[in-house]
Formats: sequence, C-alpha cells, structure tokens
Amino acid sequence: MTTPVKAMTARVPGWVKVVGSVVLLLAVLFAGLRLSVLPGLKDLFGTETRDRSGPALLESIQDISRYDAASGNFQVVVDLEKDAKFLPDAVRGSRTLYVGAGTVDAYVDLGALGKDDVRVDEDRTSATLRLPHARLGTPALDPERSYAVSKQRGLFDRLGDLFSDNPNSEQAVQKLAVRHIGDAAKESGLTARAETNTTEMLEGLLRSLGFEKVRVTYGD
Repeated sequence: MTTPVKAMTARVPGWVKVVGSVVLLLAVLFAGLRLSVLPGLKDLFGTETRDRSGPALLESIQDISRYDAASGNFQVVVDLEKDAKFLPDAVRGSRTLYVGAGTVDAYVDLGALGKDDVRVDEDRTSATLRLPHARLGTPALDPERSYAVSKQRGLFDRLGDLFSDNPNSEQAVQKLAVRHIGDAAKESGLTARAETNTTEMLEGLLRSLGFEKVRVTYGD
C-alpha cells in the first residue's frame, strides 16, 4: 500500500501580509496623487514647499564694452510630437504644445574699435567712426511668459512618470522655442535698428562735445 502524501502549504507570516497591505495602499495613494484621480487627496496631506537652495556663488566677472542698442520681444508656439515605431500613440508617444516667449538683444561691440576706426580733424569739428556691424545676442526665454498649453502622453509614458520625475520633460520644447526665437530675430531687421540707434547715440554725444560733423559707418 502507498500512503498518500499531503501537500504542504507554505503559510505566509502575518507581518508579511501587513507589510504588503501597507505597500499596496501607499502605491494606490501615490498613483492617485500623480494621476490626479482622487480629488482633494493633495489637500488631505497638505503639501508645503520650502526653498533649501544654497547661496549663489560668483564664478567670474567680465567687462562689457558693447552697446545694447535694440531689443526684440518674440513669442512662438512649439508643437513637438514624439512617436514610437510599431506602437500607437495611445500606448507610447507624446505631444506637447508649448508657448515660448523671450527676448533678443542687438548690440554693437565698441570694444573692437582700433586706432584707424576713429578719425578726428585738427580743428576737432569733424569726426568719422567706423564700427563693426551689429550682432544678435543669445535669445533669453522668459519663464514668466512661457508655459505648456497641453501635454499628451501614451500609457507607457504615464506609467513611467509614476515612479520617476523627469526634470527634462520640457527641455526639448524650450530648446526649440529658443531656436525659433533666434531664427525670427535674424529675419526681423533687429540689427539694422540697432545700428540706426547707435548712430543716433554717437551723433548726439559727439555734437554735445562740440563736433559739427559726425559720420558713422559700419563694416567688418
């Protein structure tokens, strides 16, 4: 005769069940906070923001010899879409609509003047200046006037955001906004306006010093 062997069932300790329940509860609460599916949950925990940043450190000082003669304000709407191969957008992919606002300065570098670029007659009544052409500065994005209009993400992207914060989520659209603003500044005639303003400034300055004739030219 054979004696039936009873299958031994592993008993889960009680503390394991308690820990598992707590972890599951925290996961649900965390998902509710990230997906905003539980209204009022954030108010229940009462989040508080504190600035624990350290003091800013001075890295370097540079002397500036340029004359900022004009500044342009620009705004661009960036529509950035990222798709995954062989997967629908609802599963994997993102699309961000972003309004970027910023400024671009146009300047004339007066520090590049040489001895032959400034000529004054013996009577000091006539002056001729040859300046370098105006240039565009680096576009500066204004965070107070720039914002994301909408963000559409696939299921996998949303699940990934549950467990990690992506500080670079808007970096791509911000870079595109800066590039488009820079391109628009090149086509705006901002440098021509800067040269006109620089000429008027120098003419007024030199005439106040007694010069009757002032001629300003530009060339590289």
